[in-house]
Amino acid sequence: MKRQGRLIALVLLSAVFNACAAPVATPAATSVRTVSPPEAIALADEFYSTLVVERDFAGATENFDSVMLSALPEAKLEETWATIVAQVGAYQERLADPTVERVDRYERVTIALKFERAVLDMQVVVDSTTGLISGLFFVPSRQASLLYTTPGYADPDTFEEQDVTVGSGEWTLPGTLTMPKGEGPFPAVVLVHGSGPNDRDETLGPNKPFKDLAWGLASQGIAVLRYEKRTKVYADRLVSLDGEFTVREETIDDALAAASLLRERQEIDPGRIVVLGHSLGGMLAPRIAQAGPDVAGLIVMAGPARPLEDLILEQARTIVSQSGKPSLQEQQQIQAIEQQVQAIKALQPSGDGSGKEMLLGAPASYWLDLRGYDPAEAAGVLTQPMLILQGERDYQVSMADFRRWQDVLSSRPRVQFKTYPELNHLFIAGSGLSAPEEYQTPGHVAAYVIDDLASWIAQLP
Repeated sequence: MKRQGRLIALVLLSAVFNACAAPVATPAATSVRTVSPPEAIALADEFYSTLVVERDFAGATENFDSVMLSALPEAKLEETWATIVAQVGAYQERLADPTVERVDRYERVTIALKFERAVLDMQVVVDSTTGLISGLFFVPSRQASLLYTTPGYADPDTFEEQDVTVGSGEWTLPGTLTMPKGEGPFPAVVLVHGSGPNDRDETLGPNKPFKDLAWGLASQGIAVLRYEKRTKVYADRLVSLDGEFTVREETIDDALAAASLLRERQEIDPGRIVVLGHSLGGMLAPRIAQAGPDVAGLIVMAGPARPLEDLILEQARTIVSQSGKPSLQEQQQIQAIEQQVQAIKALQPSGDGSGKEMLLGAPASYWLDLRGYDPAEAAGVLTQPMLILQGERDYQVSMADFRRWQDVLSSRPRVQFKTYPELNHLFIAGSGLSAPEEYQTPGHVAAYVIDDLASWIAQLP
């Protein structure tokens, strides 16, 4: 078996912000100036040439701001690039002209890079007040999502979609409400993302599982609200929160705002609003319900039930084991993850600024907030009905997590469990061992999962 884009795919799926996200520096008052979008593109182009074409890692860091340089010095940048190339193959070509978008005071420049086995978007974040690079991201290319097709179980003639805004104030998020046609009031579902800076469709390569869920459920008379994740829209701002970032800022507050938006709609039955959490969203579903007791029910799809850092390490080991005997580089990658897991477990609350270091893609505040959190135990004190679903081919969240949910909740009334032998983490069917490269194959959430969800929601009082 070839060693394909495995560990880098793991990082892309697991990191809170992204594979190579670094904290944004506070601009020095003595160096304030204005950088235009064309100037940002020119800087990103220079960085691309220095890093990707010339492999000059020292030169590539020359335009990093101080915090970025601390998080990603020359040696770390060289290691990161080597990891990417080892996992997705040799760099081949640049696919298109750079694009740029403004996010607060930052210009985010995106350059699509074609590698032997994958297409990644390199995003270079430029602070327009300093003219320095304050963030670096490698993400699955947006171009892959163009391969998405409408699933056979979705009937667009039976529903319509509306643009909505989730939340208020500085963290507002664009979203989509998929509403069945007809009288109503309809039951409704809030979709809560997994780890990483997901869009409203939870796009991964050519796959859009949240769009599948929305269109499939709406075709059966259930309204669905999905929205851009805060870490996608405001990644550059969030990484500068300095010890204040937790899963509440990442996920919980926005899920509650989405449920509140649904309750304000006349077409929605306020007594039948369900939170559906996938992966990290499923892990946090009990905390969402604790903070928003008006939630009528919880659906957990591939929800971790063990410490998140342990799960990330297990994912990495599983991926490497599928390749046969691990290479020296893969062993080093595992050791690096093990060291970060140990650092997470050794974290102590600190007011001296040491908590700014990013561990497994998230700051110390994030990991300290999750310490001691047991999702299944938290769900055990809730009174809402719950549906726990798991794909048996899932290598990211395994049957060990599902069994933990079962062990704690099996005696609880109104809790149902179901597993699917042929489904992976995205609830897309396949065969054999599941691996990250499988996510680059177009597919859809299985029709029978849509049917099971619709049936369960229909029986809510």
